[in-house]
Amino acid sequence: MLENIRLSFRGIWSHKMRSFLTMLGIIIGIAAIIAIVSTIQGTNDQIEKNLIGSGSNNVKVTLQKDGYDIDLSYDSVPAGITEVSDSTLDQIKDIDHVESASLYKSRQDYGGVYYLNTTLSGGTVLGIDSDYFDTCGYTIMKGRGFSQNDYDKSKKVALIDEKAQKALFQGESAIGKTIEIKGEPFSVVGIVTEKDSYELVINSIEDYYTYSNDSSAGNIFVPESVWPVIYRYDEPQNLILKTDSADNMAAAGKAAQDILNSSMASSDGSTEYKAQDLLEQAKQIQQLSQSTNMMLIWIAGISLLVGGIGVMNIMLVSVTERTSEIGLKKAIGAGKGAILGQFLTEAVVLTSIGGLVGVIVGVILSKVISALNGTPTSINPAAAVLAVLFSMAIGIIFGILPSHKAANLNPIDALRHE
Repeated sequence: MLENIRLSFRGIWSHKMRSFLTMLGIIIGIAAIIAIVSTIQGTNDQIEKNLIGSGSNNVKVTLQKDGYDIDLSYDSVPAGITEVSDSTLDQIKDIDHVESASLYKSRQDYGGVYYLNTTLSGGTVLGIDSDYFDTCGYTIMKGRGFSQNDYDKSKKVALIDEKAQKALFQGESAIGKTIEIKGEPFSVVGIVTEKDSYELVINSIEDYYTYSNDSSAGNIFVPESVWPVIYRYDEPQNLILKTDSADNMAAAGKAAQDILNSSMASSDGSTEYKAQDLLEQAKQIQQLSQSTNMMLIWIAGISLLVGGIGVMNIMLVSVTERTSEIGLKKAIGAGKGAILGQFLTEAVVLTSIGGLVGVIVGVILSKVISALNGTPTSINPAAAVLAVLFSMAIGIIFGILPSHKAANLNPIDALRHE
């Protein structure tokens, strides 16, 4: 085998231009497939990242009526829905793969948050428990977080995120300043940011409506115990979970949803807790372009077929050129298997080199496409290895006929060939 590989490299090197032109079809086909697959994978990864976040693995379980989130700014509190008990929350925290869980209340407020004469239009006010920031992946940038004393004494203190700080304070330091929420004064004690913050990629108006959230103006956080001061008593809560991996988000969310629904005192059937299945949403968006992606891969595959035919053609030429050599080897005792192995090895080596070069070109091409169009790419090592193995398979498939022809030459006729 090693001798056959050595002879193959010698034969390829002695006909460099011919070998390169033969490999060109393989190189183009593999490069096209690698570039397409990398772009598809990069786009799919970006879709999941936009929907799920950068490693946050959070699942929201919200109270819905007729399939839509209940907005208590306009809707009344549904009958039979009470605050979640500590025992119910403990059950949720015991769900497999759930690392932490937090209850919160939220209100989209279009005119209730002020700093002096500036209003936070479209911001979100959240009444949170002590586990919320850890569950959602927030960290304190400046100032301090909520203390147990803040919860126990229902202190009017607030934390805001960077968007809210920019909208309300316009470059001023927010720490120690007083904002108004529904006419009540709250002292800003800290600024928070997401630990694993990432840049949301919006390439079209469809992406905007798919990925943008209602809290684009920023978030205001207050202790849950002070919530009744600015809104209402006994409002139902929503839940947010953190799982150990994105793969377990759907199952954990479904389990939490079932626990919350079973804990309801009563319901008319139209009101229920529902978990967001972000992975399913991502898959649905990815499937919209699946047929187009497969068509592109098949088109790239045609160039591989053309490249394989080129390999077969050049190997047939090589057999004709080396007929006398084959006859001499057979005359001194070389069997059909040895001749077959030599030419088949040469075809495989030829296509394997083409495959390796194609992978390199494909990676470079995907980076160029990303740089020019802003399209995200993700190089999959498994796809690269598979591409090289596929190029080897092409060498075997299209090299069988020439190799078989060489192995079955009559030694006397071969020696007479000029």
